[in-house]
Amino acid sequence: MGHSIEKLKAIALERLAKKPGLHGDGGGLYLRVTSATARSWVFRYMLAGKAREMGLGSYPEITLAQARTAATEARQIKAQGRDPVELRTAVRAQERADAARAVTFRQCAERYIAAREAAWRNSKHAAQWSATLETYVMPTVGDLPVQSVDVALVHRILDPIWSVKPETASRVRGRMEAILDWAATRGYRQGENPARWKGHLENLFPRRSKVRRVEHHAALPFAEISAFMTVLRSEEGLGALALQLTIMTAARTGEVIAAKWSEIDLEGETWTVPAERMKGGREHRVPLSKPALAILRERHKAAAGSEYVFPGAQKRKPLSNMAMLQTLRRMGRGDLTVHGFRSTFRDWAAERTTYPAEVAEAALAHVVGDKVEAAYRRGDLFDKRRKLMAAWAVFCTTHSAQPNVLTIRPSATSRAAAE
Repeated sequence: MGHSIEKLKAIALERLAKKPGLHGDGGGLYLRVTSATARSWVFRYMLAGKAREMGLGSYPEITLAQARTAATEARQIKAQGRDPVELRTAVRAQERADAARAVTFRQCAERYIAAREAAWRNSKHAAQWSATLETYVMPTVGDLPVQSVDVALVHRILDPIWSVKPETASRVRGRMEAILDWAATRGYRQGENPARWKGHLENLFPRRSKVRRVEHHAALPFAEISAFMTVLRSEEGLGALALQLTIMTAARTGEVIAAKWSEIDLEGETWTVPAERMKGGREHRVPLSKPALAILRERHKAAAGSEYVFPGAQKRKPLSNMAMLQTLRRMGRGDLTVHGFRSTFRDWAAERTTYPAEVAEAALAHVVGDKVEAAYRRGDLFDKRRKLMAAWAVFCTTHSAQPNVLTIRPSATSRAAAE
């Protein structure tokens, strides 16, 4: 071995490693000592007239022998006219790309769901995502690298269900698109998203609206609501009481069954549903009519310390979301849905009152679709809604199931305010 290399002696290396500076071994290999705890091997060389430096690792984690081997390999690369630093960078990039291509669609889906689970208002949302993907997607692409998911595979997944289960197929497609977009952002795949609808899958599949007409929730005609309420009040159980309150407030199922006493102001005759439990993500104040208050006061006497207005069978759990539907079935009204009573209310408000449409929409906590209108409508029309809900309660509890029902109109004062 020539005298120009391997100048450092292993026996003296520990002593040199305590002395700040560059300690050369020859052939471009140096031990750089910055402090007693900052020591590393470097390979210094000239390429195209420019000085370059390549880190080879820390001392003593990298031994003298290992550093010499790495320096020898770097010199050989340089002798071939290539830059050792650039070559190493390219190799590492390729290794990362190979590792990314090995990440499966299933792994991406699990990470995507975990990353967003905390932001989803409904804890069941993640379970629904997982169940849908497991049923329709994973058997085809779950164990494949996410990079290999292409249009043909997406088509294979969606084609069997697009016509027979259009709503489910639409959700599957949207969830795949979101996961594949996430994977691309993380560097796990490249190229176009094969699950994208606009300008892509819309060329392969008919629109959902063309496959099957949108099925609305089965709703009771508003002329029959009074007779229905008479029968409902004779039913026993929390499910029946919860259904009565749902109808009286035109609320959604989830809002009612998870209602807590901390949200109810019996004296102020108001129920305030927090934003995290609202579909629109915005706090919603519900004016309580006299029948609604009667239900809540009855429940308050029997609350027995539960935080929920309608507690479930399990301690510290709310009523099952199936309880109201089961009540309908016991009544022989399996043709109806709980959500459909919101349509009953909306139809009544439109056809049997002269309250403005935006008052009824606010009562239903519908998000304003027009951005300009939403920007200007900052209030919640609460006073008008209180009058509307009081009128709805009167209609539900006193009118017969005749088609020619009394038209309920706002007072002259409220009409002027609405205008």
